[in-house]
Amino acid sequence: MEWSQSIQGMFTWDPPAQPRRVAPFSGSSLNTGHRWAVQWGPFVQGDLADLNLLRDVIRAYDIQAVIHFAGHAYVGESMRDPRKYFHNNVVNSLNLLDAMVDTRVKHIIFSSTCATYGVPQEVPIPEHHSQSPVSPYGESKLFVERMLNWYAHSYGLRWMALRYFNAAGADPAGEIGEDHDPEPHLIPRAIKAALGEIPFVEIYGSDYPTPDGTAIRDYIHVTDLAEAHYLALAAILDGGESAALNLGTGKGHSVREVIAAVERASGCHVPVREAERRAGDPPCLVADGTKAKELLGWEPRHSSLEEIMETAWQWHASQSHVSSCVRAAQVNLEAHGGANPRAAAD
Repeated sequence: MEWSQSIQGMFTWDPPAQPRRVAPFSGSSLNTGHRWAVQWGPFVQGDLADLNLLRDVIRAYDIQAVIHFAGHAYVGESMRDPRKYFHNNVVNSLNLLDAMVDTRVKHIIFSSTCATYGVPQEVPIPEHHSQSPVSPYGESKLFVERMLNWYAHSYGLRWMALRYFNAAGADPAGEIGEDHDPEPHLIPRAIKAALGEIPFVEIYGSDYPTPDGTAIRDYIHVTDLAEAHYLALAAILDGGESAALNLGTGKGHSVREVIAAVERASGCHVPVREAERRAGDPPCLVADGTKAKELLGWEPRHSSLEEIMETAWQWHASQSHVSSCVRAAQVNLEAHGGANPRAAAD
């Protein structure tokens, strides 16, 4: 369901067989999400704060498993308004777990984050690394991981917490992509700057202890993330152990490297403006993904920086109508068979 702020899925499964078939259900408060982005299965508008609605929906749709993406997800905003993050990410997640216990739903996949680690003492970061968040966002996700562990102990839940590194890219078929208002993320902001939709993209901090002075992150394509969720859910439904898993590539890219990759993908110049570091941003976050490979057989297949940028650029350029670079972008899109999914959805 996309209750509160983000997408959340609830699923019914056929009797055990291979391959599994899934009947998806989704919902949203539509506070920041988009109805056109929900393209599969029934949809209900609602809020995780409404415990009675959660119970009713689970019973009405015979829900057997949950993928919980819902929550606020901006580090900077969480530093300014921690109350918002703890209420939505923690309190409302507790409502969901209570609804699951009340309706005897035993399986959940949770979208966690590498922000639970804080400033890493070793890179790549393994799952057993200490968790000392430096932002309310990371702290709120860690609270939910701990709740999952205790609910498993007391109520028999099976769970996996998937610690995303930096989710990026867009559907290769062009059906869905990143669309936030306002847009805080580096890659879409760099693309918007290339398209002339914003005057520049900010580089927050150029004095980090990294080769070019800018922060380093591990970027993982959303297609690879989607596959990991399916494999994780299948694993716990088949009796696999509960676990927290990193989802990343094991390769880091600096802010300047990402901006250069946007310029290569677009053929457009990306204006930049250097700014002070943002509170809550560690210098370097790169995943050790060994455990996900061992437990799920999962490895990223679409997460080269080039493929991430190509799919992200095609998506954003297909939505744009305002830049002197747009004509070149549209030519590039047509050469790749691109389309405008929003126009079709509207």
